[in-house]
Amino acid sequence: MQEVEVKVLDVDVQAVRQKLVDLGAKQVFDGELDITIFDTEDDRMRKAKNLLRLRSDGEKTVLCHKALITKQGAKIMDEHEVEVQDKERAKLFLQSLGFTKQRKQTKHRTSYVLGDVRFELDTLPGIPTFLEIEAKDVETLQKAVARLGYTSQDTKPWSGKDVLDHYAKV
Repeated sequence: MQEVEVKVLDVDVQAVRQKLVDLGAKQVFDGELDITIFDTEDDRMRKAKNLLRLRSDGEKTVLCHKALITKQGAKIMDEHEVEVQDKERAKLFLQSLGFTKQRKQTKHRTSYVLGDVRFELDTLPGIPTFLEIEAKDVETLQKAVARLGYTSQDTKPWSGKDVLDHYAKV
């Protein structure tokens, strides 16, 4: 499956929430996400522009592999996910395959759905809240961006790591 998304940095959280509600979006999640990124000792995943992530919301844990297709206009990745029953056993399984924990983070996420578009307000420690918009294709994504009052110049085809790197430089 393809993931097609962009991020909008430094959003006015209340204004975005109100606009989403006014458009008829439904809030589907509001909570903490525990995220662990894995790679090999020689950074094979990162060098190949891939991501191996274990993410838990306290009720559900998902193992995800993403491979970058492009960052032209939007970040498009080939994405495969599988729900796992036991987070700790999943970590041991990945370690037995030669993967090590590269980065661990927690973020607060509030998710909305409007049609087939997801809107995620993400807050990480020390970083202004940003909006992630995900759709089935670039055209649907661009329409969703415009419906919220943003332009393509307001968006970034970035990964979460790109956001972290951006604020580390500021």
